Amino acid sequence: MQYYVYRNGNPFGPYNLDDITSLVKSGKVLECDKLALNDAASKDDDFVAVRDVMKENNITVKVDEAGNLVTQLRHISRDLIFPKELKDKETWKSDTRLLVLAAIGMFPLVAAYLVPSGWLSFYCISLYFSVVWWSFFNYMFKSPQVTAKTSVTIFFLMQAIVFIAWDTLGLPNLNFFYGATNEQYPMWFQLFGFVFGVGFTEEFAKMLPLIWLVKKTKKPLVPQTLVFYGLISGLAFGVYEGVQYQMTTNMQLDGSDRFLMNIARLTSLPFIHAIWCAIGGFFISFAVLYPRYRKGLWALALVIPAVLHGVYDTMCGNWLTSIFVAIPLCVFCVGLLVHYLKNSGNYQNRLR
Repeated sequence: MQYYVYRNGNPFGPYNLDDITSLVKSGKVLECDKLALNDAASKDDDFVAVRDVMKENNITVKVDEAGNLVTQLRHISRDLIFPKELKDKETWKSDTRLLVLAAIGMFPLVAAYLVPSGWLSFYCISLYFSVVWWSFFNYMFKSPQVTAKTSVTIFFLMQAIVFIAWDTLGLPNLNFFYGATNEQYPMWFQLFGFVFGVGFTEEFAKMLPLIWLVKKTKKPLVPQTLVFYGLISGLAFGVYEGVQYQMTTNMQLDGSDRFLMNIARLTSLPFIHAIWCAIGGFFISFAVLYPRYRKGLWALALVIPAVLHGVYDTMCGNWLTSIFVAIPLCVFCVGLLVHYLKNSGNYQNRLR
């Protein structure tokens, strides 16, 4: 009986059983390779594994080894294990993936040795996670209008706004709704404070770089573009806020709790801040594209993220509501953003 050997979808042969046995023994055919009776096989039922054919025919084969361990290593050669090309600067310059991979992988370790402990070390690690998140957002949401220069500008503009408004001038303290967030008040009253105090204040601040962008742009920006820049602005706010919490509130926690909250403040919490701001960016884009409805769309750009933000903060007040309300709400927010993007064409048809 004649068989064709298939590897990577390509047929070789035909071979009889003795030929296949010899090829397996020489290591040129693997026991996991597929066999078929013709060179046009396509269905799974047309194939059978080499090992199964050999088992059916009571054939046992041992692959011939190419000498002892030293001989094999000598044949593999030093050039394969330690490529000479890596000594050449042009190799590193021509393949930027090597530099990016090395930089992302080694940055935290380098920072641990070179950056003084304290606020600066927390901030450097926050920048590291920001780059990781930016890479993810760039893969998932980037539009042709997005540029690295504008992304970096929005990121640091947002952080400058937080530094000036929060840390220098203390402007959020002027919002008297913040007082309603005290734990001594009932949950419904805290909800009022978190929505109109924390939610509206922080989401408005995160909108400012997007407002600056749409005022200076010389061409209409599609919804996906402002969604991406909203992600960057929200991310910038989230990691900056995370550093503040790491230096203050988290320091009061015990070992494992402090570690977990520090990680959350650099990963999940900046992520959800980014999602809320991206939702706002979606409606800002429509407010610019369809000015006849700008009042309603600008209102939605602030109200929807602020309400989602306020409800989340309120539900984080205790363990039960955190697990059963706050976390599902975050998943809902992600689904809401994806829904908006998938249906942006329908929204535009309605507003035209």
